[in-house]
Amino acid sequence: MIKKQLPLAAMGKLMKKAGAERVSDKAKIALKIALEDEAEKIAEASIRLAMHAGRKTIKAGDIKLATKQK
Repeated sequence: MIKKQLPLAAMGKLMKKAGAERVSDKAKIALKIALEDEAEKIAEASIRLAMHAGRKTIKAGDIKLATKQK
């Protein structure tokens, strides 16, 4: 399990950029948890793809392919 690291301020900025006028702290936390969970799934799939290719290094292509597999 990875340590949760996305800052709450970034969640507010994302939502405001998407058009929200105001964002509650609970909404920021909910988005943070959802994004971190999804990022962890993508990271795990990327690791499997790199290992399958015989590499220890995860490349951008692994991330792109992992996101398309969803």
